[in-house]
Order: sequence, then structure tokens, then C-alpha cells
Amino acid sequence: MNDLLNLSGLNQFYGASHTLWDIDMSIPAEQCTCILGRNGVGKTTLLQCIMGLLPLASGKIEYQNEAIHEQRAEQRARIGIGYVPQGRQIFPLLSVEENLQIGLPARSDGLKNIPGQIFDLFPVLDEMRNRRGGDLSGGQQQQLAIGRALVLDPKLLILDEPTEGIQPNIVSEIGDVIQLLVKEMGVTVLLVEQKLPFTRRVADRFFILDRGRKVAEGSIDALSDELVRSYLTV
Repeated sequence: MNDLLNLSGLNQFYGASHTLWDIDMSIPAEQCTCILGRNGVGKTTLLQCIMGLLPLASGKIEYQNEAIHEQRAEQRARIGIGYVPQGRQIFPLLSVEENLQIGLPARSDGLKNIPGQIFDLFPVLDEMRNRRGGDLSGGQQQQLAIGRALVLDPKLLILDEPTEGIQPNIVSEIGDVIQLLVKEMGVTVLLVEQKLPFTRRVADRFFILDRGRKVAEGSIDALSDELVRSYLTV
């Protein structure tokens, strides 16, 4: 299996609190991998470490067999890592088009225009390209946030709870887009997600975190009721 991303011995602290403990993970290329766990176990912290938004106390991050853990977040974006944070963080006063254009400078090929495939994936963004981001529904804002990350032409797309607080029809559309990105466009997707039916639909593999430690991993078929009871039910 060809791994796009490898994490080895990751440790991270928040003040005096040890938040990630010796995390080892291999993320295979052109698959969707989901990180699962209850609230507060370190999932978002892990994604922020991968993106370079939080420093590591120790450990190594390799992307395409190159060490990147000392690179800044903007450098990681330029080498093909796209990130959609929890809460979306779009620019509410900028138009849809302006939000999408923000990702263009990080492209390695110097493209100056928003790729047409963004509007193919999310037709609503084309219809609303002159609308302010803050005027969109929550689901439309999530589509905009994913579209903005895809403007980078990422090889790795990181999504933090992309279905949180979103109406079911758009959750379904986002699932369709993830499957299309992975199966037809060769994008590797790493996501944190709470909705198990959505996870089982889109993911190929899973990891479970508990209190900052990796406690289980495997193909999505191996996500048993026992694991769900032990580590995911509240």
C-alpha cells in the first residue's frame, strides 16, 4: 500500500496537559481515512499538527516521503495539503468568488483563475458566486470551505467534521463529492467525523483516538459494534 502521509511518535502538549501520546499513523494514498473518537480526545489537535497550525513536542510527519514537521502551514499548503477547519472559517464579508480566489496563490502551477471543476462539484457556488459568504446557509458555507481548499489542487484534503450542523441533503452531497475526489480524481482524504453512517459510507480506513492515544485502526469493515460501544458512544 502506498502511503501519502506518515506520522511517527507524535506528542503534543496544551500547557501542562499531554494531549497527543506517541501517535503513529500511516495514511494510504487515494483513500479516505477517518479519525474517530469522543469529544476532547485530540482529533482536531492532531489535524492541526498535521497542517502545521500547532507545534509538535516531539515526533515526525512525512508527506510523500519528505519530512514536513518543521514547515509552516502555508508551506504545507503549497505542497498540496488542503485543510477545511471545524467551523468552516470562511470570510463572511467577501463574496463566494473572492473566498475561492484566496486559495489561488498557494497553487504550484501559478493558475490565476478558479478551476471550473470547483463549480462542477458544487454548482450552488457558481449560482452564488457574487453572494457574500456570510449570507450562505451553513451547508453552503461548508461547500464553499471545501471548494476553497480544493482550489489549491491538493493531493491531501483534510476535513474536520464536515457534516457538523448541516442539513441532510447537503451532507449527502458532501459524501458524493468525497467519493468522487477519492475514486475518480485520486485525492487522499483525511477526515474527522462523528456521524457513523456517513463514515461507513465514505471511508476506506479508520483510526480511533481515546484520551490522546491511538487505540484502534483498520479497514472500515472492521469498525465493529464493540469498538463503537467502547470508544464512540457517549
